[in-house]
Amino acid sequence: MEIINVLAAAMASYIFGAIWYMSLARPWMEAAGIEADENGRPVENAGMMPYLIAFICAIVVAGMMRHVFTLGGVAGVGKGLMAGLGIGAFLATPWVATNYAFAGRPGKLTLIDGGYATFGCAIIGLVLELF
Repeated sequence: MEIINVLAAAMASYIFGAIWYMSLARPWMEAAGIEADENGRPVENAGMMPYLIAFICAIVVAGMMRHVFTLGGVAGVGKGLMAGLGIGAFLATPWVATNYAFAGRPGKLTLIDGGYATFGCAIIGLVLELF
């Protein structure tokens, strides 16, 4: 049954990511330095591979969070939400910020991608504890 929890949490985070990045597509593309065509779409299309990788990574993150929650005794929707928020804000986002700082990426990109990592982990934590 744990695999169902993990897949549901990964899917919820993935769907949130789709909404997050659709609503922030233009500022994200500008901050990432991605050239857009006249329709606002990236000039170079990477196809479906980034979406597949993103979903696989969401499963990996949700699976590890399930493991950490079990070891740490995290139980209950509120605790799952707060633990996920903490993992995103204090583990995932600082790692993104470090990588982007050394790569000379704009702070705006760090905020957008770090925001997704933070809220995506919070959603994973919430959904993991709904079951």
